[in-house]
Amino acid sequence: MGKFDVCVIGAGPGGYVAAIHAGRKGKKVALIEKQYFGGTCLNVGCIPTKTLIASAESLKSARHAEDFGVKIEGNISYSWDSMQNRKNGIIEKLRSGIGSLLKNSNVEVLNGTASFKSRNSLTVKDTEDNEKTVETDKIIIATGSKPAMPAFIPKSPRVLDSTDLLNIDEVPKSIIVLGGGVIGCEFACLLNELGSEVKVVEMLSNVLPGQDTEVCRQLTREMKKRKIKVMVGKPMENISADENGVKGTVKNKEIGADYLLVSIGRVPVTEVLNPQAAGVAVDEKGFIRVDNSCRTNVEGIYAVGDVTGRIQLAHLASAMALTAAENACGNNDSFSDCLVPGCIFTDPEIGTVGLTEEQCREHGIEIKIGKFPYSALGKAMAINEITGFCKIITDVKTDRILGVHIIGAHATDLISEAVTAMEKGITAEELGKAIHAHPTLGEIMMEAAHAAHDKSVHLPAAKK
Repeated sequence: MGKFDVCVIGAGPGGYVAAIHAGRKGKKVALIEKQYFGGTCLNVGCIPTKTLIASAESLKSARHAEDFGVKIEGNISYSWDSMQNRKNGIIEKLRSGIGSLLKNSNVEVLNGTASFKSRNSLTVKDTEDNEKTVETDKIIIATGSKPAMPAFIPKSPRVLDSTDLLNIDEVPKSIIVLGGGVIGCEFACLLNELGSEVKVVEMLSNVLPGQDTEVCRQLTREMKKRKIKVMVGKPMENISADENGVKGTVKNKEIGADYLLVSIGRVPVTEVLNPQAAGVAVDEKGFIRVDNSCRTNVEGIYAVGDVTGRIQLAHLASAMALTAAENACGNNDSFSDCLVPGCIFTDPEIGTVGLTEEQCREHGIEIKIGKFPYSALGKAMAINEITGFCKIITDVKTDRILGVHIIGAHATDLISEAVTAMEKGITAEELGKAIHAHPTLGEIMMEAAHAAHDKSVHLPAAKK
């Protein structure tokens, strides 16, 4: 087999990006993957969930067609099997695309599970327990993460993690979502639209802990309007499951459902990797910590993505991957995770970047806020999406934008403008002066920037 210049472990959005980049820089690259190209994001995360959410949005549009003067006769329904087939088809096309890109970049793919033998040596074991040894100069670890399933949760076909739920045979008639974070809230909104009776249990004071409080409150109101029961501030206890369903207690009241979705976080995939054999340090939770050049504590070994304990998002993993590949090829690159956008595909959507209002106040930063509602946008009215707002937080002394938080239609697309503006140090005044096309949802960013200076002519004048 010979010796490789760079060996990448894991073919998710961190691993395959690193392998392609290093391959295109002329290095001899091996990519080790035990299951499939694309990792969690493509196969059991971002892409399948958003594909199913798109189907649910289409169903919602059909149900509300009469609002637009469109009459649809007869019963409006959906096929879960067809939705699943569409999802699986999209996954397969994207997997195939990654495979073609790897081949185009002269990356050698090794199927199997990797573990360290030494600093420059890996063992790769396939599904039939056949082993081969791979020698390499540099190594990039991109093994990702998996759903957390604490020991106090009973093992049962009625207890699901996010991967299980994506492949369930039928839509649950009722479900308890344990954990009101991003994954839990996205599934709650999806299943609600498909007719499930949904209860969300979050032990902290709000769903989406760590997000802007106004955004959390808006989402909670919208979920409750859709008859999703939201229970916050107390854990779910005394959890049990049998062949008929699950039950437990929240605030000393018993709740039950056909299924329980456990969405209380993710843990790193390092248990089989044996990083200690190469001297790579692992923290008490199993994460491999790196600096902003993706370097571990061992020279020549890098790590990217979820396994590092940084923000667990595919786009950050890919950004880290480019840095790690550059450095594995002998360069000196770095990345920053200060401005990583968050995209939450609830109904309505949420896009966020930078500091929240609460974080600014905790740091003693004097701020001013500009906020503009979707209900004042002509395009939002035209498409019947008037729920939500855009909130821009600025530094009073410099007018620099510290954070942008959007909840409403296409918020996950709109947030990219905020990332660019903040990356380039644009002030709220400068953002407001940038001409935005009319009528578009993008105008909400301009109007919120104007509002930070009480200059939005489409809002009532501030009282003096």
